[in-house]
Amino acid sequence: MSIPALEVADWRRRVFALYEEVRREPDPASAHSLWREGRDALFRTHPATPLLAADRDAFAGLPVADYDPAWRFELPVLPAEPGDFRFETGTDGTVGFERIGLVRIPDAGSLDVWRLTSYGGGLFVPVRDALAGRGSYGGGRYLLDTIKGADLGSDPERGTLVLDLNFAYNPSCAYDPAWACPLAPVGNVLPVEVPVGERYP
Repeated sequence: MSIPALEVADWRRRVFALYEEVRREPDPASAHSLWREGRDALFRTHPATPLLAADRDAFAGLPVADYDPAWRFELPVLPAEPGDFRFETGTDGTVGFERIGLVRIPDAGSLDVWRLTSYGGGLFVPVRDALAGRGSYGGGRYLLDTIKGADLGSDPERGTLVLDLNFAYNPSCAYDPAWACPLAPVGNVLPVEVPVGERYP
């Protein structure tokens, strides 16, 4: 894979702008519509799209479930045992993460909250649910990846994160295996089905 650096930088700039627009929209369902439309446009037209060339002509939009407000939460980041995991990218070397806490999702389970330990920091919350491999991407989806702009908001004073599983999305490697994507570790597996967010046919 060889995507020019300026194209990747522009992709990320547009993702940051999209999530900023999403955070400004007070109605979560309307914000979700903005997010769907924005991501479809990026995937369809941007030169850094993760879609394979053979898949672009037939692209009719990402498979995203309808919005369900029952899957939106603002949750406190709770203490957790220190931990880390390292991901070998094959292209960018080893990427390290450290566990800074966890969130408990009502009636679903808990998810570890990770901090990227390399340049730039950033929070990372992936999720793999019981639909993985049969309706959602087998390696899991991303809820937050703030170093790349995927950020629904937080309240530092209260110590909370907005986690809306309707915004769970597939990593780029779900569409192009040339991308290297950290997948959900064991602390980010939910035993329940998460029927919202981006699906995987």
